[in-house]
Amino acid sequence: MTPSQPADLSQRRFGTEPIHSVTVVVPAHNERHTLRPCVDALCAAAAAVPVPVEIIVVLDACDDDSASVLGPGVTAVSIDAHNVGAARRAGFAATQRSGPTATTWFATTDADSTVPEDWLCTHLDAAEAGTDAYVGTVTPDGFGQWPDDLEVRYLERYSHRPGHRHVHGANLGVRASSYVAVGGFRPLAVHEDVDLVDRLQALGSSITRCAAAPVRTSTRVASRVGEGFAAYLRKLATEAAQ
Repeated sequence: MTPSQPADLSQRRFGTEPIHSVTVVVPAHNERHTLRPCVDALCAAAAAVPVPVEIIVVLDACDDDSASVLGPGVTAVSIDAHNVGAARRAGFAATQRSGPTATTWFATTDADSTVPEDWLCTHLDAAEAGTDAYVGTVTPDGFGQWPDDLEVRYLERYSHRPGHRHVHGANLGVRASSYVAVGGFRPLAVHEDVDLVDRLQALGSSITRCAAAPVRTSTRVASRVGEGFAAYLRKLATEAAQ
């Protein structure tokens, strides 16, 4: 399947060569209880593609022994930034591959999320079709802790169609050469994912906004990021109560 691309984007491609390696970065701040399923899902996705995949977990100011649940084959990077943008940036800076070329694919997800087995296959299909960046969707893991009508309100506002306008750090990929061309993730405490996509678009990069292979993500009430997904759900719940 070739993902659809939005018609309003110019096509400045930084590379159409086949992808020869993948680096996946996961930022984590005290995620001991969610990291193991996250990493297990990533390993399954890595096994489904025919190229080497490096998984890097960035332990940002963790004091809950998150590192102990990573398992073999996962690279751990420790920082003390309390900043998700800085964590994603540090992860890609630490890649052990030969360098950020047009044949390297960078992907990122979140520590409270689990990717489907065909996640990287879908990203690489888009790369093979000539895209510079892949912007995917997410599927909430349930609304049991929220008001009864929140799921309906959420689905009314969310598009699971190609060409959607959502941006999630939990389901994002970019050709490494394109990532470098725009300066990579900035050390932003929130919306670092939106900022990166905005800069890619401003540069004229080819961007695929795809609804295939959505990433299952947590709907927990307590958020690690002040304006993250949990904050968005709280906003919907507040609107419903007014």
